[in-house]
Amino acid sequence: MLAAAGSLLRLRPGRILGCAPRASREAARPPIALLRPRGPPRYSSAGAPGSSGPQGPAGKVHRVPAEHKPSQFDKKILLWTGRFKAMEDIPPRIPPEMIDAARNKARVKACYIMIGLTIIACFAVIASAKRAVERHESLTSWNLAKKAKWREEAALAAQAKAK
Repeated sequence: MLAAAGSLLRLRPGRILGCAPRASREAARPPIALLRPRGPPRYSSAGAPGSSGPQGPAGKVHRVPAEHKPSQFDKKILLWTGRFKAMEDIPPRIPPEMIDAARNKARVKACYIMIGLTIIACFAVIASAKRAVERHESLTSWNLAKKAKWREEAALAAQAKAK
């Protein structure tokens, strides 16, 4: 079947450039029936309804892809975002879409918290700067005082070393 699908999917110059007549383009398309599996997918899992399909090679049982076991962090996110009221309410397996939605909601909440904290920090810096102006302090005066102190210490160290 792969060889048949491969020959149907071969590229033709008219198809790439879009200059081939409409009829030849229609004939060049592979039949959809060859590309898609027929019927609903069958999964072999305990507790899945209608999953009496054959097992895979070496007797492996395939699990249903719509189930995910949440970690402790995922459970905390589910609680924080309000999806569940208590840790005991969280089922052992949940759909991955639910975890993705809870993570996205948690990201948005965290961003809002960071935005709020940033705004609060801005107002705190403005208030402290206004108080510093009232005391006639500035970064330049602090820097000059610090460098003068370092020069005095260096001069005292040089005098002590010379003696």
